[in-house]
Amino acid sequence: MRPVSGLCPKAISTLGLFLLALVWVSLVGGCSKSPEPQAPLSEHDARMAWWREARFGLFIHWGLYAIPAGEWTGETNHAEWIRTTARIPLEVYDRFVGQFNPLKFDAEEWVRMAEEAGMKYIVITSKHHDGFCLFDSRYTDFDVISTPFGRDILKELSEACRRAGIRMCWYHSIMDWHHPDYLPRRDWEKDRSSAGADFDRYVQHLKNQLAELVGNYGEIGVLWFDGEWESTWNHERGRDLYDYVRRLQPSIIINNRVDVGRSGMQGLTKAGEYAGDFGTPEQEVPPTGLPGVDWETCLTMNDNWGYNKNDNNWKSTEDLIRTLADIASKGGNFLLNVGPTAEGEFPPPSVERLRAIGSWMKSNGEAIYGTQASPFKALEWGRCTQKPVKGGMRLYLHVFDWPSDGKLVVPGIFNAPGRAFLLADPERKSLPVKRAEDTIVITLSGEAPDPADSVVVLEIKGLPDVNEP
Repeated sequence: MRPVSGLCPKAISTLGLFLLALVWVSLVGGCSKSPEPQAPLSEHDARMAWWREARFGLFIHWGLYAIPAGEWTGETNHAEWIRTTARIPLEVYDRFVGQFNPLKFDAEEWVRMAEEAGMKYIVITSKHHDGFCLFDSRYTDFDVISTPFGRDILKELSEACRRAGIRMCWYHSIMDWHHPDYLPRRDWEKDRSSAGADFDRYVQHLKNQLAELVGNYGEIGVLWFDGEWESTWNHERGRDLYDYVRRLQPSIIINNRVDVGRSGMQGLTKAGEYAGDFGTPEQEVPPTGLPGVDWETCLTMNDNWGYNKNDNNWKSTEDLIRTLADIASKGGNFLLNVGPTAEGEFPPPSVERLRAIGSWMKSNGEAIYGTQASPFKALEWGRCTQKPVKGGMRLYLHVFDWPSDGKLVVPGIFNAPGRAFLLADPERKSLPVKRAEDTIVITLSGEAPDPADSVVVLEIKGLPDVNEP
């Protein structure tokens, strides 16, 4: 439509002017209104919104297995699976209940360490495969209330998380090596009969405890299931359990291990109508991003999930920070594990790494929280995350290998560049930027601000227009 200002006033009658004025007022009034609201998020997207924003969480594996600390009859390669890997009879393992007394446990301190590391949610083992519960359950005596400690650990943690603004989440095993109705038995338990066991009765027990976990501790962020791979579990049971938990608390997020569609340790759900809100790669990061798929890599700091006093194969802080950037650059979340001691403390090497990651996150967290996957297939010098800004996109260039010539080359991008700066620079001084054919070149100065990951921000106009260089 041609604008009114372009018409010749002499050619318009008084009536015409009046009518055109009405049209113009109508148009201007329409333009001055607030933009039409976007379509509301789907129920799934609304539920996932905080989780996608968070990007970084703390996994905690803790239970009776912390007492032997990975060692049994001279072997030192055990951890949270020790009851079955060491073939400990049930009556012997039960004795740990009388020894569990973590007097150094401090919920506020645990939450503070997670918060200072830049983590936005905590997932703790409410019950691992051994069946021991870290909470007060009316459906079993095999729980923390039966120990000398006698305090509901999950209650204390959930209250501390709520005060700190951290999301509280539960890991709960479908498998249960302690409950008399759980099947199958371990293949080495020759003297533990399964006669009279009723798996359907066990499933009801499982649901009863989940109702406690979802109903007694306020709003729960995630129910993180595991142990779904044995023959007694199937798709029908998984779908039923997913729907059951969703009815208890509609906002809760449930991982894909509630069902049987997971593809091994790669953790992503196979094609089909399987239940679950996100995939769960374990001890690995997918090689590429997965458009339209929510996923979370869970990873240990050393070689074990539960505490093993002899496991000193710690990943470096540099490796963990780069893993966080790698995962975010592919659109995933990072769930980093700590296995506390039997006394209730995080091992010192875990604390050191959490503090170092937290120091990096204080300067660079903007390049992780709420970011989207990289528009680039590969970058020789590091990774990229991105966020939309007014009129374009902000690219966070995670530089692992600082260029020796001071020229950071961003390949195969055709957008007009805006300004660039170091994210860790409190003054955010602009860096020289120029186009060189199908690349953007940012001139850097001095040494890398952080040898693990120095983040250079590049603002571009419009959505990324990237071609494989």
